[in-house]
Amino acid sequence: MNQTKGRHLLKNRVLVFSGTIIVLMILIAVFAPYLAPHDPNLTRIDLRLQGPSKEFLLGTDHQGRCILSRLIYGTRISLGSALLVVTATMFIGLVVGVFAGYKGGRMDSLFMRVCDILLAFPGLVLILAFVGIIGPGLFNLLLAMMLIQWVSYARMIRGMVLTHKEQNFIMAAKMAGTSEFKIITRHLVPGMMSEIMVLATLDIGSIMLYIAGFSFLGLGIQPPTAEWGAMLNDSRPFLRSHPSLMFYPGMMIFFTVMAFNLFGDALRDKMDSKLES
Repeated sequence: MNQTKGRHLLKNRVLVFSGTIIVLMILIAVFAPYLAPHDPNLTRIDLRLQGPSKEFLLGTDHQGRCILSRLIYGTRISLGSALLVVTATMFIGLVVGVFAGYKGGRMDSLFMRVCDILLAFPGLVLILAFVGIIGPGLFNLLLAMMLIQWVSYARMIRGMVLTHKEQNFIMAAKMAGTSEFKIITRHLVPGMMSEIMVLATLDIGSIMLYIAGFSFLGLGIQPPTAEWGAMLNDSRPFLRSHPSLMFYPGMMIFFTVMAFNLFGDALRDKMDSKLES
């Protein structure tokens, strides 16, 4: 009993800790214009590669731009883009998964064969091919990710629908003559929403890594816009002489991705403990 309480207490602490980091990152993204001490894209060659000072708390990069300001504004792009992709793919996957799982039949088979085809190829390869065809840029990258990432959501949500639609309260609603639209929107989807939110939370971290990775390769955000992956790419020539240029954006990516992964994992464990009890 004490061990169970200890595990629950630890999970709660992890949930609070990771949730605090997430809220802090969201606040930084929202209030970036008020928190950034300088224009993140202002170039001052005479101040390039300066160390920390009162004017530039984290120093300047190879073009004399304030590193702290670029990190703050980079939160908007990195976190905002990940949230946008996850929201869009979750919505598409929810619509396709619910429709396919609830209706069944030929449409279900058609949608699932499309999912099988897309899942047969690594997602990163498909995104890379799509971006290579339509060209680099943040919009093209996000569009490619939305067109590819919804497949996994559709698959998982379809499985949830097949399980939930056989439950007694759904069957009772059907026998009472409730319309399919009301059954889906008032009973089926709300019953699965907690599971879907856990999936989405766990997916945000990986989406952020994808965005940072493609920006690092020069296929995502284009200069001079501040973004953590692009900042890593810009700092490569100075790895030995000024390693802090790569350290700061790397740590921002690490802590943000870690926070979302821990939050999603703790949230899932909390839900499992409720179901067991």
